[in-house]
Amino acid sequence: MEGPDRHDGEAEELLQRALLDADASVAISLKVDGLSLADAMTVIFHGRRDLGTIQTYVTHGGRGAGDAVSAAELLRVPCDLDLSEAQDRDEAEGLYAVQANALRDAIVAADTVLAVWAEPLGNLAGQVVSVDRSIALPLRLPVHRLMPVALTAPERGITVVPVCGARTLAEGRPPLGIACAQQDVVHVYPLPDDPERCLEDFSDRAAEHARALADQLSHQDTSVQRFLELSDGFPETG
Repeated sequence: MEGPDRHDGEAEELLQRALLDADASVAISLKVDGLSLADAMTVIFHGRRDLGTIQTYVTHGGRGAGDAVSAAELLRVPCDLDLSEAQDRDEAEGLYAVQANALRDAIVAADTVLAVWAEPLGNLAGQVVSVDRSIALPLRLPVHRLMPVALTAPERGITVVPVCGARTLAEGRPPLGIACAQQDVVHVYPLPDDPERCLEDFSDRAAEHARALADQLSHQDTSVQRFLELSDGFPETG
């Protein structure tokens, strides 16, 4: 999966460009409802002739024509339309319907699976799990988020979030997964995997990382101590 860092700030830039040259851009929205962890979401496909791009964003709520959406409300999802094979408008409409439905199905599937993770995560953390609907999460992921919804166990510092691979929707439903993150430990599990098994595995990974970090710090501390002892026998340098 391609790192998401390069998409930081693209939503803001896209909206600024659209304001400068609104005639060169068009947006089509797709409402996704029937979700477990959100009332509704809206997919926004934003195309720009001058840039040669059709980019995909996801936001909360059921947005329609004429609704204003700020850059801070948009999550960039790198699963874009590809209508290049269409020979005319009718074929373009058909391709759009297939590709948009593929993304809708991906969001519904990820939302359903994430809801199933809530109980096992609560059992592991021993607390009530929160639903975080922030566009920007306070952690860095090596993969792309699919939707602005995550589960969090604050006392354990664990975040569980749906992620996806970057590719065009012409290739079908994007590859999906569930990312577990705790401090600087992140692991992505396939969407259909059993949540309890995944959380057990992630706990083992986090514990191993903590042990390795403790060993590293101890090694560094011992090295510094030996250096200080060694330096006692040498004259100080100016």
